[in-house]
Amino acid sequence: MSGVDDFLDAARAELDRVTPAEAEAHRAAGAILVDIRPLANRAAEGEIPGALPIERIHLEWRLDPRGSHRIPQVAEDSTVIVFCNDGYASSLAARDLHRVGLPGATDLVGGYRAWKRAGLPTQDGGSPAIP
Repeated sequence: MSGVDDFLDAARAELDRVTPAEAEAHRAAGAILVDIRPLANRAAEGEIPGALPIERIHLEWRLDPRGSHRIPQVAEDSTVIVFCNDGYASSLAARDLHRVGLPGATDLVGGYRAWKRAGLPTQDGGSPAIP
């Protein structure tokens, strides 16, 4: 196993990751879905309706529940489900959100592509990210 595989396994051990169906149920109950994919991926493959596009470089600043740059939708008790293309970068991102004070953060197993394969709602992409 490579160093990055070990790093990823350690991050995932801190999370209660969710399947696409579970993410949809959480979303219906008020969870916030956060798309960390770059604009090029969102434009080419589509988006999950209602998900907040926040590229990885801004993530901790926008989701720190006590931060001055946070988005208003986020509080310390928020459930946040982060997703990327395939569910790798999102695991690391969700682990980092725990470290900035968002214990309800997790990620989507298989990412956007698993969501789409599951037949869950998608829409054309290209929405600008929240800066």
